[in-house]
Amino acid sequence: MTEMNRHSDAPIGVFDSGLGGLTVMREIMRTLPEENIIYFGDTARVPYGSKSRDTIIHYVEQILHFMQEKEVKAIVVACGTASAYALEAVRHKVKVPILGVVRPGVRAASAATKNGRIGVIGTEASVKSGLYESLLHGINPELSVVSRACPLFVPLVEEGLWHDEITTLAAKRYLSELKEKDVDTLIMGCTHYPLLAGTIREVMGEGVNLVNIGVETAQVLKRILNEQGITKKTTDAPAVYRFYSSDAPEKLCRFGESALQMEIPEAARISIEEY
Repeated sequence: MTEMNRHSDAPIGVFDSGLGGLTVMREIMRTLPEENIIYFGDTARVPYGSKSRDTIIHYVEQILHFMQEKEVKAIVVACGTASAYALEAVRHKVKVPILGVVRPGVRAASAATKNGRIGVIGTEASVKSGLYESLLHGINPELSVVSRACPLFVPLVEEGLWHDEITTLAAKRYLSELKEKDVDTLIMGCTHYPLLAGTIREVMGEGVNLVNIGVETAQVLKRILNEQGITKKTTDAPAVYRFYSSDAPEKLCRFGESALQMEIPEAARISIEEY
């Protein structure tokens, strides 16, 4: 990547396996309202949660090539699975700050828990990676961590079934063990899951802290941009948001308007396999 990418007015690149990363973009927009953002959703290959580690790394490398072409100044891997499986493997391939959503969520959960019992929900790949447990025990070996894969949550979110009976039934089945283990803090370890926060809270109860990894990631991104002196300087110019997907861009527009509470006039479809 060239030095041009370090220009303060360059965009931030945000990507996900599908549309859930828009919840992270939403938090970045709230935390850094002046910043330009490019969002890419790999909707042709969603979900990543059922893919192998090698496949996920390959997908992420292709997306990084796309982001390089767009000359972004920082990259947010707004996907729990890609953050868990690919981030450390590809970090050396980019010359701009790159961060995932796992570590910010872990730090927030370890600070929030009172009884030392933390739950983690995510895709099959995220849970299988064991990264959340490893990082949490690295902070405090005494923490009790209960993880649960929730594979139906992503397709339910992508179909817009955020407040549906079938979603509630799935949540009750997935979360029963975490309730039995009396966790007081729950990491929503997939960026789709904040859109189900109402249902998750209803099932888990008001006393459980829900950790939104998007909120925590946006705060870390803000600190990194400040530390490196690459926050946007021309604050009188409105932020520009551009959207791309590998399939069905019209679905991204519809979903994004609900997730971001703003009109998305268009999203461009790109052939990510060419990168």
